[in-house]
Amino acid sequence: MKNIVLGSTGVKVPAIAVGCMRLNGIDAQARKRFIMSAVEQGMYFFDHADIYGGGICETLFGEAVGELSLPREKLFLQSKCGIVPGVMFDFSEKHIIESVEGSLRRLKTDHLDSLLLHRPDALIEPEEVASAFEKLEKEGKVRFFGVSNMHPMQIELIAGAVKQPLVADQLQFSPTNASMISAGFEVNMLTDGAVSRDGYVLDYCRLHHITVQAWSPYQYGFFEGVYLGNPKFEELNRVIGEIGEKYGVEDVAIVAAWILRHPAHMQMVTGTMNEKRLSAIAKGADITLTREEWYKIYLAAGHILP
Repeated sequence: MKNIVLGSTGVKVPAIAVGCMRLNGIDAQARKRFIMSAVEQGMYFFDHADIYGGGICETLFGEAVGELSLPREKLFLQSKCGIVPGVMFDFSEKHIIESVEGSLRRLKTDHLDSLLLHRPDALIEPEEVASAFEKLEKEGKVRFFGVSNMHPMQIELIAGAVKQPLVADQLQFSPTNASMISAGFEVNMLTDGAVSRDGYVLDYCRLHHITVQAWSPYQYGFFEGVYLGNPKFEELNRVIGEIGEKYGVEDVAIVAAWILRHPAHMQMVTGTMNEKRLSAIAKGADITLTREEWYKIYLAAGHILP
């Protein structure tokens, strides 16, 4: 498995992270097979959140890892906090600390390798975040810190208060959801793609050594469905299929290769709970698309080159 360096940490991690949001959708034996298969293929980075399955996904993961007797030092565990589903976002010191302690109990571990603040809290008090991070780091409960779904000024607000570097920003990104790219191409144009919807976060992250973790790589819109095999994206599927035939891999691998080809050295977060599909995706980490192939996929997704 190809590795990347996580932010400014100097720590190498797999280029493909295993998202665990749907872990409660498979039975106990399937969970153990899935986790073991991921680890055996070098995908030992597991992405969680305190709200996935209402906390059940972390519990099931912790139980499975215990039954598999997987050494803790062989795993990289990331979780996210800050969402109170349907009620509010909460970056208070109390909520952050309680969320982490809950994740640790459910995952049956004494520390998280990384903690991300899940979605921006309009009522954030950066000093409270700083205090929470300081306590969690001092107590050895969290090694690294980052954010999710945030634009540069939101990151700056937090970075100005905390002592720890923010090492990741988890953002939705795929050939169909590529406004981070189009805004850079269609500069000073009256086109939809010219609108920066994220404050040029991709350039910001590259300049500040923050790893972009691409979530929902196979969905279009906001969980509107998958684009692979979807007749709405006939040209995109045709191009991906042709390139897949050239490399002898499935379409999912070509999408992974497209994301990982970007020089920002992104990390892709999968969402599948299917062993075979995960293995197919993993092959994309070993493929380096040509510049022409990368652009061909971008154009086939409906974007333009001015």
